[in-house]
Amino acid sequence: MTEYHVPPEIQVEADGPILIIRLNRPEALNATNHVLHEAIADLWPQVDADPDVRAVVLTGNGRAFSAGGDFNYLDDLTKDADLRRQTLIAGRKIVMGMVACKVPVVAAVNGPAVGLGCSLVALSDVVFMGESAHLADPHVAVGLVAADGGPVTWPLLTSLQLAKEYALTGDKIPAERAAAIGLANHVCPDDEVFDQAMACAKKIARLPKQAVQDTKRILNIHMERAVLATLDFALGAEDKSFESPELRKNIDRFLAPKP
Repeated sequence: MTEYHVPPEIQVEADGPILIIRLNRPEALNATNHVLHEAIADLWPQVDADPDVRAVVLTGNGRAFSAGGDFNYLDDLTKDADLRRQTLIAGRKIVMGMVACKVPVVAAVNGPAVGLGCSLVALSDVVFMGESAHLADPHVAVGLVAADGGPVTWPLLTSLQLAKEYALTGDKIPAERAAAIGLANHVCPDDEVFDQAMACAKKIARLPKQAVQDTKRILNIHMERAVLATLDFALGAEDKSFESPELRKNIDRFLAPKP
């Protein structure tokens, strides 16, 4: 197996030609902190350059796929402009890295996929969701612009009206609803989601490598064009939204000592 340079917040293992990537902050429901965010950004070029990988299965350890942004991390981002700039650069790398990655990515959504977790699902190529899992992009609900989330990718996957509804409200999208509107391919029992995703990845890995990779590239050119048309404005708008009083209020409420 090719050596991957990742921190403990991400686990990478090979099962033959399948690369299994696990988000690994289970005690925090795999919520994104700075280390995990940077690691995800640095991961996709490594996957793309690995000649032995034919497909990826992306999942989370524990009860969640990823429960969104860690509020302590969001607090740091509101106070540190340099950290925020670095984070927005990494956000761009995550989106463009997944869109450009030639290796097919199968998401095994084993629990809530919120915020960045929801974005990772939307940027995957085939999505299996456990029946109790859900998607949500609550950026707007907490006072942020969703720069790397639903507004960038969902209009290619579902109707523009549905993309607007879920991006503007942050409402949960249960697994069955996600599949019905085109945000997931398959819904399966919770204890089967990983195995079914692996079966799909193995099926893809058995097919001719160049044909698979070039066909994915053709399909993802559509997404790349849409992303490039919107991403820079979106990231600039998200940067400004970190200074919004609504976000500050929501962070303070979440981090306040519980009685």
